[in-house]
This record gives sequence, C-alpha cells and structure tokens, in this order.
Amino acid sequence: MRPLRLGEIGSVLCLGAHADDIEIGCGGAMLRLLPEREGIAARWVVFSAEEKRAREASASARVFLEGAREKEVSILSFPDGRFPDHWNEIKIALHRIAEKASPDLIFAPRLEDRHQDHRLLSELTWTVFRDHLILEYEIPKYEGDLLPPNFYVPVGEKECGKKVRSIVEGFPSQRQKPWFTEETFRSLLRIRGIECNSPSGYAEGFTCRKLCV
Repeated sequence: MRPLRLGEIGSVLCLGAHADDIEIGCGGAMLRLLPEREGIAARWVVFSAEEKRAREASASARVFLEGAREKEVSILSFPDGRFPDHWNEIKIALHRIAEKASPDLIFAPRLEDRHQDHRLLSELTWTVFRDHLILEYEIPKYEGDLLPPNFYVPVGEKECGKKVRSIVEGFPSQRQKPWFTEETFRSLLRIRGIECNSPSGYAEGFTCRKLCV
C-alpha cells in the first residue's frame, strides 16, 4: 500500500472528547509524524477532564508532542457523558479553535462511534472545519463499534511500544477498567498492521471521508 507522505504536513489539530482519546486513537501517528517532519505546529484539545484526569491529560500530551516546533494543549471541562446537552457551547469552543488556526490535518473521533460524546464531537468538527483534511480515529470499547478503516498509518515497533506504554502508564485512573491494557492497544495496532501490510506489523486505522491531493 502506497502511504500518503505525512512529511508534507506542517500543522496538526488533535481533538479528543476525553483525556485518553487522542492517545488511543492517533498517538502512533503523532509519534511517527513529529520526527519525520521538523517544524510541525501541533494543537491538542481535550474537551472533558476533571482535575485528576486533566493532570494526566496534560502530562500525556507533553509525551506525545515531544519534538513539535510549536505545541498548545487545552483541557476543557465539559461534563463526561453529557456532550449532547452542551451542543451549542461545544460548537462555540470549536469555532474559537478554528479562529486561531487552520491546520493541515485534523484528528477527531469517528462519526459512527457509539459513545455519544465522541460522536457529537465528530459531527461538530465536520460542521466547523469544512475545508480540511479530517482523519477520524477509532477507540476500542465494550459496545463493539469498530469498522474497517479506509486509511492507514503504519507505525514502527518503537512508536508502537511507546504509544502502548505511555497510555497505560500515563492514565493510572483508568487501570481498573478491564479493557484498559497494553494487550488491548497492541492487538488493535497489530490487526491494522496486517490489513495494510505494514513493514513493522503495526498500524493505526482511520476513516477518511474526503481527501484532495
């Protein structure tokens, strides 16, 4: 599979509903992209995190954004599980983000995600950023809503290992969840790696609805 040349991207916006969403969904792509392309400006926005989770999110973002020329991390406080009740406020927040930057690439949750917070954030991302390349990432969960991706980013063993370890070590508040394990995250990376014939055997999968080259 011929990969898109990620090295041509100069600015990236990562959007996550919750504190660990971005790392799970596109952490490997970010760990690969930043070393490949010097001078990337990255903005990382988490829309829901209480005090403990906010501290975890801020520390984790620094790990994944190491090497970015410019980095901005924003942790917002919309209530977990209640995003549909805050439709207008979340859209206003996205418009404020759009006023400050026009990124070359946006990572956001998938439209078909069964978590209402993920789904709403994805829907509003598309209404605000109408002329941008948006890659929708996937998050494994109990509901079983994973779909075949149509866009893959192969990642090396080094990036795979760093992503998996950083998620599990960086979010101790989530370790009581039975699915929140290194095995879960590595398994999905391995499956996507098989599907795109990744040289390392690992990859992240995304949904790309519109692409202009």
